[in-house]
Amino acid sequence: MYLSHLSLEYFRNYTRLEADLPARVHVLSGANAQGKTNLLESIYYLSTTKSPLAGSDRELIGWAAEEEPIPYARVEGLLQRGGAEHSLSITLVNDPAETSNGTPTPLRRQIRVDGVPRRAIDAVGMLNAVLFLPEDLALVGGPPGGRRRYLDVTLCQIDPLYCRSLSRYNRVLAQRNALLRQIREGRPNGSQRDYWDEELVRLGTYVLDRRLAAVEELGTLAGELHPAMTVTGERLALTYQGTVGAAATDPDAPTAERFRSALDASRRDETARGITLVGPHRDDMRFLINDRDATTYGSRGQQRTVALSLKLAEVALMRGATGETPILLLDDVLSELDKARSRQILGMVSQAQQVFLTTTDVAYLSEKFLQGAELWEVAEGSLRRLGDTA
Repeated sequence: MYLSHLSLEYFRNYTRLEADLPARVHVLSGANAQGKTNLLESIYYLSTTKSPLAGSDRELIGWAAEEEPIPYARVEGLLQRGGAEHSLSITLVNDPAETSNGTPTPLRRQIRVDGVPRRAIDAVGMLNAVLFLPEDLALVGGPPGGRRRYLDVTLCQIDPLYCRSLSRYNRVLAQRNALLRQIREGRPNGSQRDYWDEELVRLGTYVLDRRLAAVEELGTLAGELHPAMTVTGERLALTYQGTVGAAATDPDAPTAERFRSALDASRRDETARGITLVGPHRDDMRFLINDRDATTYGSRGQQRTVALSLKLAEVALMRGATGETPILLLDDVLSELDKARSRQILGMVSQAQQVFLTTTDVAYLSEKFLQGAELWEVAEGSLRRLGDTA
């Protein structure tokens, strides 16, 4: 699997970009704030329909787009997968026109697969990618929401049913929370509550089972990789910290039964607070270094190594699920690592069909590695292949 062509219009600081991209390692060099990270972000956005860095899609539309009658941004790629070529594009349109009540119109997003309009849920998984960022430290040391999002984005790339189940679960959760608020305000409706409980259990069971299986597999893979990246051969384990198991009366019962039991046990508290207190939307993933919680007790160096092990495990997980190695996107991560961990990363890179690696200094890369790579210079939102005379 690889991206053979990338086209950008008004994406961040790229006004126009057309780049042919062979299936190999691409080293993107340049000073800070020139567009290296933005380029990786555009590929990951094409893969997942979500930005790992923007608070909203509006931030992806570059300032230069304001010169257009209707500001927009577009990301389009040609991808090669399984012997076939596919096109994938996402266009963001920010119409400045106002509605009758004076509020701005919402941003419109248009997604096309092979030229045909599709929903985001149908486009995710066409192009698999794993992104390595310096901010990955927050996966270990940050709040639970980031770890839940990480699992969701990873699983959506390899399991369309998971993505659909999660989307429906979130809609049901919103309906159930609205009902709980009504009940708290003295407008009881027991029959509706029973209905939404069953819907929550039906959809949440699949989400939980897939997350549990993924964390188990990621834990096995990361546990095998981690000791080689630490001086003392530290042991790493991953566990899924679920609210359903904690609240259920029988932890060994099937997931759906445990979910119902947990909802029953939380019924009084949920009524009093007006929110759903158990389910995958409240769960977490724990990282244990030598049986100690890395989120609470791990140093920054340990947390960074854990995050790196997790991302390397993610590559293996996707390869096992799809039969193809995902595109690897590495944003200035080598500068943060010692030689041993850099070797681990570069060894993994050699197994991938296509890699995009950014750096401010190619001195971090060996001459042998650079000889097998495509070298690019990124400057002020433009991309130039080094060696070209133009």
